[in-house]
Formats: sequence, structure tokens, C-alpha cells
Amino acid sequence: MKIRRIKYFVYATLVFSTFSCSKSFLERNPQAELTYPQIESKDGVEGLLIGAYGLLNGNIDGTWGNYASAPSQWLLGEVAADNAHKGSNNGDQPNMNLIEQHKPTSTNDNLQVLWNRSYEGIVRCNNTLRMLAQLQAGSGDKFDETRAVQVQGEARFLRAHFYFLLKRAFVNVPYVDESISAADATSLPNDTDVNPKIEEDLKFAVENLGDKYNGEEGRIDKAAAQAYLGKFLLYQDRYAEALPLLQAVIDAKPGLQSLAFTDNFDIAKENGPESIFAVQHAISPDGTGDNGNVGDMLNFFYGTAPISCCGFFQPSFDLVNSFRVTADGLPMLDGTYRDNPYLSDFGLSGTDKTNYTVNKNLAVDPRLDYTVGRRGVPFRDWGIMPGDGWIRDPGFAGPFVAMKHTIERSQFASNTVAGTQQITGLNVNVIRLADVYLMAAECQVELGNLGGALTLVNAVRERAALLEPKQVSGQDVATYNVKPYPSFPNAEYARNAVRFERRLELALEGHRFYDLVRWGVAKDVLESYSGFEGKYLSISRNITFQPQNEYYPIPQDEIDRSGGVLKQNTGY
Repeated sequence: MKIRRIKYFVYATLVFSTFSCSKSFLERNPQAELTYPQIESKDGVEGLLIGAYGLLNGNIDGTWGNYASAPSQWLLGEVAADNAHKGSNNGDQPNMNLIEQHKPTSTNDNLQVLWNRSYEGIVRCNNTLRMLAQLQAGSGDKFDETRAVQVQGEARFLRAHFYFLLKRAFVNVPYVDESISAADATSLPNDTDVNPKIEEDLKFAVENLGDKYNGEEGRIDKAAAQAYLGKFLLYQDRYAEALPLLQAVIDAKPGLQSLAFTDNFDIAKENGPESIFAVQHAISPDGTGDNGNVGDMLNFFYGTAPISCCGFFQPSFDLVNSFRVTADGLPMLDGTYRDNPYLSDFGLSGTDKTNYTVNKNLAVDPRLDYTVGRRGVPFRDWGIMPGDGWIRDPGFAGPFVAMKHTIERSQFASNTVAGTQQITGLNVNVIRLADVYLMAAECQVELGNLGGALTLVNAVRERAALLEPKQVSGQDVATYNVKPYPSFPNAEYARNAVRFERRLELALEGHRFYDLVRWGVAKDVLESYSGFEGKYLSISRNITFQPQNEYYPIPQDEIDRSGGVLKQNTGY
């Protein structure tokens, strides 16, 4: 079913391009006013809707260059935080260095990419809604009321998602819906809060969506809408409103402990019970990768690695050490994981480097070795990670590599692009069940139910304890230990525990920077991180986090195109 749907993605995108982007179309009708009989039909509307889904992978044309619009949000969500470095070397993609160092400018091409791809997705959603209304108002063959409302719910959910990405990154963005013409859209200011419109769209989706249409995986359903609305409300500290939505998703799903952590990152098991809202990726039947995971394609390794390109997205020392545990199998919430830190073979030379062996006595949460590749530890079915042999410049970005976006070597043949194997068909989970558990736990803490929060956090930890130890020659490569919390003695402790658990469980999945910002701790955390990480890597030294670094500048090209109608964000 997935292959059939992705083929439809390609068809729908081509249809959309034919009728909305060609020169002849622009000459005959205003852009975004789709009146051609070929698409004023049920098939045409369905095609436009699938074209809107197609933008979820952040790709408009080709495969290279979609990094900031990746559904994984690895650059703005992880590299901008304390979890990862840009990687590669200092001279490669220098504008990404500025994101990592919190020195972005309005001409940073990564920001333009996120803005452009998100608004393209919004245009496609608006075109779907506009054509749906036109079809239903006509005298020809129409959708029945049930499907018409479903189409509207799916399109409005997708529009809310694209606006959420924009709001989270830029704060002040213009709002365009299906009632606004292309001519009027160019003169809209960015001085109105789009949050009420996002909420309106998500509430419509919650109220009108049920099961996935035709049972097709990748379609938005009620659970996805509930989870997303719950997340949206959580971002505004509206805990009492968010919790019932999140709890409804939890209640409708199997217990987390019955679902394997690794299934979330296994191309053979994607769209399983834990997947709530996932961006569907696949290698097209003709072998091309436009519908693949193009946003993560820089993030494979270097040198002797089975996929060698391009050395980006390397986990930080701070993230790796945050997986260290106490003798009781609990995280070091007080920050003592930075004491006598584990550095792998970083900084060693000569025979010390050559003869390095992994420290089997290192006490860690087992999720570490299913999140990060480190020397001496088996990496999927690729073999034992050799260290520097897979890294472009260890002195610049450290000795570790990221794992969750990779696939098994045995899966390469049918799930990567020939000649460009760093494009895979692996889905990206935007929201998965463990995320919902932890968002609900956060709500419970803020609403004073520490027992409820404890139960949810411990469910995540109990599932982690089921991970198979990584072994070499029959011996565990670390002292794996993860235990449930015996209690949450007070709200401050519970809050720290929930936040730390989000870091461990969701590491390198695009959440971290935005979590730090919404918690109001970004400055303290990132400047403290700079003091620690900067001891080892120059890219992390002397980071000063200013108030405006909680968001990004409006791309200068967009301000110029608007004739100055768009106003730059404060501080830029």
C-alpha cells in the first residue's frame, strides 16, 4: 500500500505543478485560482490533497538543499540545541555553523528554505480547500458529505502543521488561507498572531476526522489531530486543555511497554502502533528519491562507512554523557554526568588511539547505543563502529555519529537510491506515542498530579529497559542500567525528570531546541552547555544566547519581495 500511495504522491505533485506553476497558467488565470476542468473533479481534489501531503518531506524539486525543511528538524531542532553539532568540517555549509552558534542572519539560506517549503505546503492546502468548495458548489459529480468533510479535515490539519513550523521558528508570519487571492497575499503584513488560526484548523480536524481514509497509512486521522492539538496547546502552557486530548490518544493505543523502541526506526516496521503522525518516505518505482527522506541526506557518514556522505549531524559530548546513570539506574538530573565525562577515543593519539577499547564499565541507559554510534559498539548490522574512519573531521565535531535516521545494511537495495544511498525510504515520526506520554506527563506535573506523571515517565523507562544489550564476542559493551523512578518527591524534581526523559527518549528527533525555548530555559541551558562542550570543540565555545535567539530572522528575500510590508523580527 505504501508504494501505491507514494506513486500517487508523484502524480499529484505533477498535476499540481502543471496547473499552478506553468507560465501558460499564470497568463490565463491568477495563481492559486484553480479553475481547470481537469482538476475540478473528485480525482482532481484528491490529487491536490496528496500534493499537499507531498510537501511534508520538505521537498519541492530535486533532492539536495532541503535540510532545514526536513521533517526531522535536525538542524533547527537539534543542532541549535545541546544535542548535536552540524558535523562535517568547518568550511562545509557555513550558514549551518551560524545556526549552531546562534548567530543567524536574515540571509541565511536555511531559513529561506524552511519559509519557502512551508508556504508552498500552505498554498497546496489552500488550493485543495478552494477546489473542494468549488466542486461541492457545482452541479457535477461531488463527494458525499462524509468524504468532503474528511478532505477538509486533512487539508486543514496539514495547513496547521505548516503554520506551526513557521510560527515556532519565526513567530511573526503572514497568514494566508483559501479566501485570499495571490495578489492580496503579497501585501499581507506579519503583525497578526497566527495561533488562533492554527488552533481553529486543528480543532476542525479533531472534530471531523475518524479512522484513516481507506485505511491508508500516512493519512491524517483523529488520533493524529488530537495529539497535534494537544502539543499545540502544551506549547502555550494550556495544560488542562491539552491533557484530555493527549490522554485520549494514550487510551486508544496499546501500552507503550508492549511496543519495541527500535520499531520507530526500522523501515520494515514503520507505521506501527506507536506512530501517530509520520511523514511517509519511499524510493519511487523508477528508483528516484524525490519522495524519499531527502532532508536527512547529508547526515550519513564518511570514509569507510557503508554509506559515505556527508558527515553531518553528530551527537554532542553532552548528549552522550546525559545517558549515564547512577547506581540506581536513574539519570543524573543534577548535571553530574559532566563530571569525568566519557569522551570515547577523542583526544588520544599514537598507541593509545590505536589500542583503544570501549569501556565496558560505563554505566548507561541502553537507549544510548540505539541513538548514537560510538567506537567499539555494533552499529545496526553495519558492523562495529570504527571511530574516526566514519567521521569527516573528529576534531571539529567529535567522535560520535547519529543512528535513528539510518537503516539496516540489508535494507539498502530496495530502500535507497542507487548512486545516492544517503536518500532512504525511512519514514520520520513527527509525533509518536512516547512523545505523547511525555507531553501528558508534563501536563500532569503542571496540574499537580505527580503520581500521574510518575506513571507515564516510568512507562517510558520500563520500555527502555527491554532493549537488548549491545554485545561484542558475547559481552555487553557497557553496563546497561535503566530503572523506574521510585517517586517524584516534589514538583520541581518531577518537572526536571520529565524534561530529562524527553531528552533521552526523543534525542535527535527534532524536539530539543523548541522544548528549551518553550520551557524558558534556553539561555541557561545553552550557555552552560557551551561552557562544557567548548572545552573540547571550538564550534561550541563562547556562545551567548540573546533573547532574539529564541526565534529566527525573517528571510531578507521575503521582506524585499513584499516591498517592505513584512517587518523584521526584533533584534535582527
